[in-house]
Amino acid sequence: MDSTLNAAIIGFGAAGKIFHAPLLKGSRVIQLASVQSSNPNSKEWLNEHFPNAIVVDDLQKVLDDEHINIVIITTPNHTHFPIAKRALEAGKHVVVDKPFTISSKEAEHLIALAKSQQKVLTVYQNRRLDSDFKTVQSLVRQQTLGAILETTIHFDRYRPQVKTGTWRESNTDGAGIFYDLGPHLIDQALQLFGTPDSLYAHIGTQRAATAPDFFELQLYYKATKVILKAGMMVRETGPHYMLHGTKGSFVKYGMDVQEAALKAGKFPAEEAKWGIEPETIHGFLHTELNGHVFRGHIESKTGDYREFYQNLYEAISKQAALIVKPEEAAEVIYIIEKAIESNTLGKRIDII
Repeated sequence: MDSTLNAAIIGFGAAGKIFHAPLLKGSRVIQLASVQSSNPNSKEWLNEHFPNAIVVDDLQKVLDDEHINIVIITTPNHTHFPIAKRALEAGKHVVVDKPFTISSKEAEHLIALAKSQQKVLTVYQNRRLDSDFKTVQSLVRQQTLGAILETTIHFDRYRPQVKTGTWRESNTDGAGIFYDLGPHLIDQALQLFGTPDSLYAHIGTQRAATAPDFFELQLYYKATKVILKAGMMVRETGPHYMLHGTKGSFVKYGMDVQEAALKAGKFPAEEAKWGIEPETIHGFLHTELNGHVFRGHIESKTGDYREFYQNLYEAISKQAALIVKPEEAAEVIYIIEKAIESNTLGKRIDII
């Protein structure tokens, strides 16, 4: 299969319109052909940016369309499993926005179903393609800091007012910051260091919220500790990444620039310097290289979320290995479950 694939986005809120559709504009291998949405503004937006795409009001119309190869699910978290199940049963390749599912049991069911259907199933863990994470991953793999002793990753925001009427901050399964930002940070930790031996979690609220709006998750390895933290009441943010090893340290302020660009309505295909961080937020490295001490800022690697969809095409058409394997995404959900258990029990618990 070498022809262009047709994709449909299910749900067209912020995730679909900001984090998925723009990545397909200008793509030569995956075309946005359809959107399932009840929002009357979706058609107007698509007419401007994707004039060949259609809007339908019923999921079944997408699943019955033999021209649709890929279904991209960007609906509320608790609906990921049933929609993905229906899409796989209809013979579609499936992309699920993070979190994969609410439970690891659901994730395992979808993985088995995808294998039986011989369809590609993956999860949109786009933060693997952030410029700063790519930089950190390179430093860890090259052992630039020596053996890593402690890593801290923060994903902080300042939103003192709870958004009423939104599913993300409602009292429903999969709502709240831990299912929203937790999958990003946990996935990054697993990519850097693998499965932890044990963990301790504090998940709670700092505002008058019904869903969690704060968490700190500590992952323990034989010689490494990883601290993952996110909250809505951080007006003055600290470092996004801090890594300390036997040879040196790396400290990084600021966030990858792609999200801000996408929220500003920019399209990667129309930007010559997409995913390139400004020097003002390059990370600071202090270590010893080949017997010489280095202390200074280093250029961040280039981030590009489009790599996810290019890889998806190659996985479908050329049987290439997925960037995000569903088994990896399922492990993220398992860690979330164990963290919730730790928070409930108020103690550190073993993973393996």
